[in-house]
Amino acid sequence: MKNMDMKGLIGETTEYDKKEMLERKKPKSWLKSVSAFANGVGGKLLFGVDDSDEMVGLEDFKKDADDLSEMIKTKMDPIPEVNLAFEKSEDGKTVIVLTVYPGKETPYYYIGDGNRQAFVRIGNETVIADRTALRRLVLKGAGTPYDSLPSPYEYKDMAFTKLRSVCKQRTHKEFLDTDYESWGIINEKGELTNAGALIADESPVRQSRVFCTRWNGLTKAPGLIDAIDDAEYTGSLITLLQEATAFVARNSKKAWMKLPDSRQEMPEYPARAVLESCVNALIHRDYLEYGSEVHIDIFDDRLEIYSPGGMMDGTLVQNLDVMNVPSRRRNPVIADIFNRLQFMDRRGSGFKKIVEDYKIYESVSNGAKPYFSSEHSSFFITLPNLQYVIKEEYGTKDGTKDGTKDGTKAFGIIVEHMLNNPQVTIDELVGLTRISRRQMVRYVKELSDKGIIRREGGRKLGKWVIIKKDGQ
Repeated sequence: MKNMDMKGLIGETTEYDKKEMLERKKPKSWLKSVSAFANGVGGKLLFGVDDSDEMVGLEDFKKDADDLSEMIKTKMDPIPEVNLAFEKSEDGKTVIVLTVYPGKETPYYYIGDGNRQAFVRIGNETVIADRTALRRLVLKGAGTPYDSLPSPYEYKDMAFTKLRSVCKQRTHKEFLDTDYESWGIINEKGELTNAGALIADESPVRQSRVFCTRWNGLTKAPGLIDAIDDAEYTGSLITLLQEATAFVARNSKKAWMKLPDSRQEMPEYPARAVLESCVNALIHRDYLEYGSEVHIDIFDDRLEIYSPGGMMDGTLVQNLDVMNVPSRRRNPVIADIFNRLQFMDRRGSGFKKIVEDYKIYESVSNGAKPYFSSEHSSFFITLPNLQYVIKEEYGTKDGTKDGTKDGTKAFGIIVEHMLNNPQVTIDELVGLTRISRRQMVRYVKELSDKGIIRREGGRKLGKWVIIKKDGQ
């Protein structure tokens, strides 16, 4: 049975591996996948399926099943929760389907060959958990978020004037000395928490910085003028939020659009959508990712916000209904502080607010809407420039469209989106660029024919590979 329907075996699972047979002498070859699945979102191992998706079956599947179970018990620590099932083809070949459930006692280690190693999934690959990933798994298993842990810095060395002033301004209440503990800034022992270190006026947490750039054009490609404006911000998370939103406001223009019986204010970026996006980047980012900061990049046609750390459960946000994404907070203490300061609410409706803010303008913006994407260790929010969308839709004053007939400008935009999210779909590109679907298909084909891009994998699980930038 060649090129079998994998969907029938893996169901809704996005993580899976295939093995032609059960390796007894080299159990690490498949137990590392068991470790990675248990440390992540779960997954399935198929025994009796080769690399070409041919169902070759197992000669003695009952013995294989017994040995498989025994090796999991003796070579995994702790023992993950699994389920073992048999699937039989029409021609009588039997496949073992091992379902590994996401574990609560992370990290899950493979123990053998004198080694004790934990594994994680990055994309479709299983790799050894590095120091950061291992620390993250330890915290997950202990049920202790990073922001509640004691900070290496001293509480007595910190000042919180920004917190006090903003609390008074936004809540009309004084921030009391007793609030430091109740807000999670210090713990019951009087120790500064990581959340407290991030909220302090002169935050010593270097990776909390925010980099903002207003680029000249539609990409980061070098030109006569690369950046119109740029800034690097440090300090309290409250300061970072204020400075980031101020940077966007400073580099945005307001306009009015005439309607048949009225006129409507048309910002480049809705203010609430910008605020919610910046809050999301600061609140939900992974502060264990050292050497990686929040980046806000403004182009002529869009605003992009990058934050370190993917979705908490490892899922890809682009595969979810963003209007119904369950709230899971990587940094619950920081989230609570921002809630108390009325920058966000407890219901985790940030995505919904961003989308709804754009719906206000959908009648004049041809349905322009924000786009969310994530990878294993990164999260992106893309906000379309409403004024740019309208200009492209209705043309400039002389009645012409901005761009060239050969699509040179469009090529750069498409490639940039593919670089940011290799799994972006044609329909998602249409939503991000406002290029018609018919035109988008033509542009993508032309990019492929020119050897600029290449598609690897199928429609659902495949990705775009950039061979070279256009013009190189």
